[in-house]
Amino acid sequence: MWTDLNRPPLNADNLRAALVRGDDDSDTRRFWARLDVVQETGSTNADLLARAATSNCDRHVLLAEFQGSGRGRHSRAWVSPPQAQIAVSLLLTMPGMSVQDMGWLPLLTGVAVVDALRAAAKVPAELKWPNDVLIDGRKVAGILAEVSATAPDPAVVVGIGLNVSLTRDELPVEHATSLVLEGAEVSDRDTLVRAVLRAIADRWQQWHDSNWDVTELAEAYRARCGTLGQRVRAELPGGRELIGIATDVDAEGRVVIAPDGQPGTIAVAAGDITHLRPVRTE
Repeated sequence: MWTDLNRPPLNADNLRAALVRGDDDSDTRRFWARLDVVQETGSTNADLLARAATSNCDRHVLLAEFQGSGRGRHSRAWVSPPQAQIAVSLLLTMPGMSVQDMGWLPLLTGVAVVDALRAAAKVPAELKWPNDVLIDGRKVAGILAEVSATAPDPAVVVGIGLNVSLTRDELPVEHATSLVLEGAEVSDRDTLVRAVLRAIADRWQQWHDSNWDVTELAEAYRARCGTLGQRVRAELPGGRELIGIATDVDAEGRVVIAPDGQPGTIAVAAGDITHLRPVRTE
């Protein structure tokens, strides 16, 4: 049973006015082509993927006040009380990008979310590789990217689930948190949506203008990634385990680990890992 708190709805009209471009709009802050808010859905990612299959919806943003079947990586459930979270999916097409670079889009999204939370909410957000957003070691946001198309140009739907006003009793797992629990200066969801979507738009435009070069993006990611320098455990397919120090994120977005007691390093891709956390010795 959800806690009865004052959780106002998103103001779709105000968000469109701030973020969505008109036919003759030269305001670079209005990057997005369409923004919809629905009261309830199973999954904003699934809805946007379905729309993309039948129509051109590049730069389309879909927000839901409640998701009944929200998913994280490896299909983990991600459910929140109504109007306590920002549940948003967006579709971006990357003209001229090589398919192998598509994996950088969720990492870019993580960088943008961290920047938005630091600037707007004044919380010490950081990234846990590949794209969980943490505050003091607790997860406040998750990101899930799903490919919509690979040709003629790559297109990806990116979903973000950001815990805003959840109480301790409402958290889905013990290691989660919310902005309110972390003492954020801002918890107004309209303000946070504007900050996140503008940060994503700015990062995307910079990446596009560099002809999809990842050098600057990778440096920005490393600077915000709290996993680097940590002793971590990577659980790999087949029951294999890798323990060592996370030393870098390479040009392909893989985390580079120096294994305990072994020479050299091993690069681990997101698709090869099921769990990655600092190893506790106590």
